[in-house]
Parts: sequence; C-alpha cells; structure tokens
Amino acid sequence: MKLVFAGTPEVAVPALDALIASGRHEVAAVVTRPDAPAGRGRRLVASPVAQRAEEAGIEVLKPARPRDEDFLARLREIAPDCCPVVAYGALLPKAALDVPARGWVNLHFSLLPAWRGAAPVQHAVMAGDEVTGASTFLIEEGLDSGPVYGVLTEEVRPADTSGDLLTRLAFAGAGLLAATMDGIEDGTLHAVPQPADGVTLAPKLTVEDAQVQWSAPALRVDRVVRACTPAPGAWTLFRGERLKLVQVTPAVDRSELAPGELSVGKNNVFVGTGSHAVELLWVQPQGKKPMRAADWARGVRIVPGELVGN
Repeated sequence: MKLVFAGTPEVAVPALDALIASGRHEVAAVVTRPDAPAGRGRRLVASPVAQRAEEAGIEVLKPARPRDEDFLARLREIAPDCCPVVAYGALLPKAALDVPARGWVNLHFSLLPAWRGAAPVQHAVMAGDEVTGASTFLIEEGLDSGPVYGVLTEEVRPADTSGDLLTRLAFAGAGLLAATMDGIEDGTLHAVPQPADGVTLAPKLTVEDAQVQWSAPALRVDRVVRACTPAPGAWTLFRGERLKLVQVTPAVDRSELAPGELSVGKNNVFVGTGSHAVELLWVQPQGKKPMRAADWARGVRIVPGELVGN
C-alpha cells in the first residue's frame, strides 16, 4: 500500500522505522506537528519523526492544523491507501479521515477500550495495572473508540516508570502496526468493534496531578512518582520551593513517621505517608540537576521533624 505516516515524538520513530524497513509498503510522506522551541535558546527544532523522515528522504508535511486546505489538498494529491498514526498530537478532521481508502489506523498504547486518551501508559502505571499493552484501531471521530485490528500485551514491572514502559511498548507496537498494515493489505485482518464495557479515560497528566499527596498510602505515592516520570515530573514542596521526586521506593519497615515527615540517616532519606514510609532515592531541587537524596539532605541540613509538602 501507499502510506502516509502521522506521528511526532520519539516514541513514534520505531513504528516509522518498521514501516520503512518492511519493504512491503511505500511510505510516501510523513505528517507531523510543526517545529517547536527547544533547549535553552528556545530554537525551533523539527520533531523526532520529521528528522527521521528527512534522513530517509521522505516528504514531510507540517500543517499548523490538519484541517488546513493546503495540507488536505496535498494529502489528496498523494492519495494514500492507508495512514498509520502513532502519537501525532492533533485531532484529525473528517475531511482528512475521508482521504485514504482504508482509513487512518492508530497505534494506541493500551488494551482498548481501557485508557482512551492522551496518557494511557501514565494512567496504567498510576492505577497499578499489572498488564497493559497496545492496540491498532481504525480512527473515527470519537476518542479512541474505533474498531480494533490487533493487540499485544505487556507486563507492567514493579519498578517501571511511564518512560520505561512506553519505550518497550513503542518497539513492540512498531511490529504490531507493521503487521496490521500487512493484514489490511492482503485482506486477512478485519477490525472488530470495541466492547461497550470496560471503558476508562486517560487524559493528559497536569503538573497539579503530579504533586504528591503524603497523606496517601506509600503504594500510591510510589505509583504517582513512577507514572509522572519522566513527564510531567512528580514533585512536592520543601521550604517553599518545588522538589522534584525522581525515584522513590516503599519502605515497609518504617511506619513511625507522620505524613510528609522527613527522617534522615547516614545514607538514606525517608518520608512518612498515610501508611508506611517511602525512601527517597533521587531528587531534583529547583534549578539543579538530579542528585541522590542522601546528598541533597546533607546539603540542606534537614531539621528533625521537618516536613515536605507544605
């Protein structure tokens, strides 16, 4: 088939690579979000997908909005058979959805209908799911509600951050998307409607969502930190400034601390929660690089009974 691939961040690059490498289909063009400011100089930088496409000599389309008539006209000129999508980052209007004869097929990082929305992996980690996965489905105008072509499952490991899990799913899902294109092309794969039961939503996590509530149980604190790593980054307040929590671990043998109360040993730092304590392993003070929590605690000279979170 002639394909136009839509995607933007690094997590979409493995799927683009898989389609290019398959040799079975032609990736005629790539659709991605416009260049965005990055780094200290806020210089405009092309998306990871755009950079990879340019390296491969593939035409790159960067519409400000996918409803722009110039973009739609070019899409019609290319006349793709199918448009595979991974984390493109913009809603596709009906005028775009109607162009490819076999539709737009999205690789979504959950077992649909669970975790429809922008942050499925983060919500799976935060909810304590033991298994998640990826799905390919035909995009329709609803939110991740279209019929499903294929799925794969992936274990959520006890220490997984969202970044860890998303990386594994990106590479596994690349193979699923390529296989889905093959199955659509040869007629062996047919989309099946999603069940009405089991729908959960996964909206983008905000900075407010990432603030740790120390009155919650230790297990919840650990899940919030892992779910918000690397973005938007879990945090708490310490002496009126934000302290980013990079890595923590539950400490089941420490239950004497009040929620938010700090306890500093020679080589460790504990914080009380609504159940037992958690140990801070890595933190990032405002304006500084990540550091071991024990080194941070020595530098700030924590007073006995001092709290985080207020």
